[in-house]
Amino acid sequence: MRAIERLLELQRAAFEGTPVAVVVLDANMRLALVNARAATMFGLSGNDTGRPFEELEISHRPVDLRSIIDRAHKERRMTSLRKLQRMLPSGDHTYVDLDVTPLFAPDGTALGTQLSFGDATQTQTLMDELQRMSVALDAAREEIRSTSADLETTNEELQSTVEELETTNEELQSTNEELETMNEELQSTNEELQTMNQELRERGEELNHANSFLGTILATLRSGVAVLDAELVVKAWNRQMEELWGLRASEVEGKHFLNLDIGLPVDTLRGPVRLCLNPDRADAIELVTDCTNRRGKTIRCRITVSPLRAATVSGAMLIVEELKS
Repeated sequence: MRAIERLLELQRAAFEGTPVAVVVLDANMRLALVNARAATMFGLSGNDTGRPFEELEISHRPVDLRSIIDRAHKERRMTSLRKLQRMLPSGDHTYVDLDVTPLFAPDGTALGTQLSFGDATQTQTLMDELQRMSVALDAAREEIRSTSADLETTNEELQSTVEELETTNEELQSTNEELETMNEELQSTNEELQTMNQELRERGEELNHANSFLGTILATLRSGVAVLDAELVVKAWNRQMEELWGLRASEVEGKHFLNLDIGLPVDTLRGPVRLCLNPDRADAIELVTDCTNRRGKTIRCRITVSPLRAATVSGAMLIVEELKS
């Protein structure tokens, strides 16, 4: 009996500790369970347990969920909606990802419905910022092209001036004052070129900043990313890989990938990784396999192995995405 109580406590702790807001309805469309994150997000409490779902604000905001729940049960599979805009009482808005999962007993009897709400605000904000940066990059490239055209025109003018100087060299030798005047004009032109070069350097710094920003966006991806060199030594390990397998980047970088003691079946990946190191390999390899996350839970993951190329194959990149059941 004590073991059952501990198991129930563990299940409750896992339910409360999940990083997404979870609401569970029974077979009669009444509120059955709600974790703390969902209670905070939608203003629910224990007093709402047992209430008909249609009486709750969550049933129609940010979207009418009743028809979606009906469809999920009819199709007997999870139905997902992404980046739903949700207005807050303060007038601000956030974005959520919604998964509607019908729940069935082993004999196929409908038990109820699980609604999972994940916060997608940061992802949407980053996508908006990426779009703005892309526009800014396009504008910078256009300015660089315009500056390059101006430089080409200036170079042509300078070449023409040199030809004129060669043609009128005898006249310039007899007229020192005219030569000094032309030297001053050339000095002025040189200063203009230096100014243009400075502008080009500044544009280059802006492009470097933009590349750094894109790297930050990749670091915030929800999928796990690992980068290996040609010797299968780990060179990069993002935050999601830390969350999945319990090893920090500082603990794995510089180590051979196939020697890592984690829940990811690295032996299964030996072949695909070796194939991606083949110089003739151009496409990625995708496989789905069971893994054990850092909490000891069995999960199913989609793993994509892609070659990294310069002049030759220089390594491989692994993208690990946890598949929701």
